[in-house]
Amino acid sequence: MRSLIPFPDGGFSFLEGVFPYSQGVAALPGFAIERARFARPVPVAQGFEYVSNYLKSIQRPLTAFCACELRSPKPFTFSGFGDFNTGYVAVLERWGLYRDGKNPVARSNVAPEIDPPAGPCFYAFSYTVPSKTAGSFIVAGSGEWPEGGRFPEDIVARGDTSEPGMKAKAEFVLGKMDASLKGLGAAWAGATVSQLYTMKNIQGQMKQIQSRVRPSSLTWHYCRPPIEGLDFEMDVRGVLLERVI
Repeated sequence: MRSLIPFPDGGFSFLEGVFPYSQGVAALPGFAIERARFARPVPVAQGFEYVSNYLKSIQRPLTAFCACELRSPKPFTFSGFGDFNTGYVAVLERWGLYRDGKNPVARSNVAPEIDPPAGPCFYAFSYTVPSKTAGSFIVAGSGEWPEGGRFPEDIVARGDTSEPGMKAKAEFVLGKMDASLKGLGAAWAGATVSQLYTMKNIQGQMKQIQSRVRPSSLTWHYCRPPIEGLDFEMDVRGVLLERVI
């Protein structure tokens, strides 16, 4: 199991992940996580500026930025995804978040099929605030590829979007959600929203999915995962407050 690492400068702990993002975050005692969604997605550079100004306006440091949800025009190639991540992480490093080769910020990044943005955008972001209400968390988005494995060879049920193929993909991703929740010291019972991203027919998997995600609300986004060749992604959160800006 990956390590849960305290990040006191931000008021949260993070589950160690890979270069672009952590596997999830959980508020430290004395803090809670809030989420803000843009009414319309905002280009990444402008979004970072908005997040910076917003955190200053509520008297929170840049290091309180603990998670974000991005939208892209279409899935990246594997190498293109790496190029995008380099620029994204450079901002986190300037903000004092990316340190010693570890990225504490959780993330989801998907490509809408309907009304896609012209370029990569912020869809939502999350941050910590002082609070006596304990237990908030965010599990980062994960698809049906074991990160660090061979790509695309290790994609689960690669190219198979039949009902058995989608069942295998869903079970793999649900297992990753299970592991991340456990690593954060959280549980499905504490989730407020579970988000599902796919363009494939998953009617046959809804009972399988709902058996895990209740009592949280399940939101299905008609989107592709961020890298070509993936078909199914999820993330999960249990947060104190959500707003639209």
